[in-house]
Amino acid sequence: MAHHIVFFLAPDDAAAAATRLRGPGAAFESVTCRFIEPDSAIAEWDMFFEEPSAEAPPLEQLLRWAWPEWVTAPLNDGVEVFALPKRLTRALANATSAELEELAGRWTTRLWSEDGDDMTDDDLLAVLQGVARLAASAVNTGGGLYSWSL
Repeated sequence: MAHHIVFFLAPDDAAAAATRLRGPGAAFESVTCRFIEPDSAIAEWDMFFEEPSAEAPPLEQLLRWAWPEWVTAPLNDGVEVFALPKRLTRALANATSAELEELAGRWTTRLWSEDGDDMTDDDLLAVLQGVARLAASAVNTGGGLYSWSL
């Protein structure tokens, strides 16, 4: 489980890859959260918009889903930089408040079932709303949406 996660805007993969050592910092518009697995979150969000359901997907189904791609090759330091799929970025940019609330409820249910009392104490709806705002900016500027985690 990643301790520090930053979803951020960058103009392209090269700029996102350059954040690997120190994180995005103040140079990039971002949303932070803690104690989640960003790759599984990204996959679950993508699955929600491609196959809408109020129910959290079974773990086997989630594991078969297309997971985000690394922007930089993973090393043994625990840092990961992922690019969110373009279709997910567009879906988040166009999501309604009701869709984000439904996704937050589903995501919370899955995390609670997996992590119990160790689940993040972040407001997951607020995280999704922030990431959706970033996605709208990415769509409008032609940039990309990324995740950096340690």
